[in-house]
Amino acid sequence: MKNSLKITLSVSAAAAVVAGCAVGPSGVDLDRLTADIVKASFRDQGIVKAASLIDTDETNKACSAADAAGKPLDDAKAKAIEAMNLKAVKWPTDGKFLGDWKEGEKLAQSGRGLTWTDDARTPNGGNCYNCHQIDKKEISFGTIGPSLYNYGKLRGVADPASAAAKPIVEYTWGKVWNSKAYNACSNMPRAGHMGILTQAQVADIMALLLDPKSPVNQ
Repeated sequence: MKNSLKITLSVSAAAAVVAGCAVGPSGVDLDRLTADIVKASFRDQGIVKAASLIDTDETNKACSAADAAGKPLDDAKAKAIEAMNLKAVKWPTDGKFLGDWKEGEKLAQSGRGLTWTDDARTPNGGNCYNCHQIDKKEISFGTIGPSLYNYGKLRGVADPASAAAKPIVEYTWGKVWNSKAYNACSNMPRAGHMGILTQAQVADIMALLLDPKSPVNQ
């Protein structure tokens, strides 16, 4: 009842301001009011926690503010955010960057996970095809991101374990783990950084993209 009353009063106050029936509050007051309404509107349910929907880090706040203003981040801020996220990348603890490309393809196809109806023990999917073309045999894919077909082949990765391939292998891991390490306001999910994919899952995605035996590189 208390929360309902608070929401009603808050919404009423906001509506009154819009209608010109009251003296407008300051920007700070509006931000606080909005935050209160948002917090009152979400709840924990299943494996989804309200905090994960409401709490944002410095990167998301900066990018959201820039988006709301209709302009990109200034270069200095963007570089600072990229450096911060690159520093947060967790490299494979066992030194193995590539896993099983067959498992990687399953992950790329799957968009399941992180909803309140999912079981915490069920592996999340990578949902990669939602934004990228990857395997030529798959005819359903998004175009928000660039095509990843022949990803390793086009970059000359004949042997992912070689010293020559190291720069592109490390870049690819970093990009999958935390895309904002290379593009401050990238639309690509920070798969490893945000706990969407495990280290082993990222390695499987890596194999799909870089293993010469993967259909991606045929």
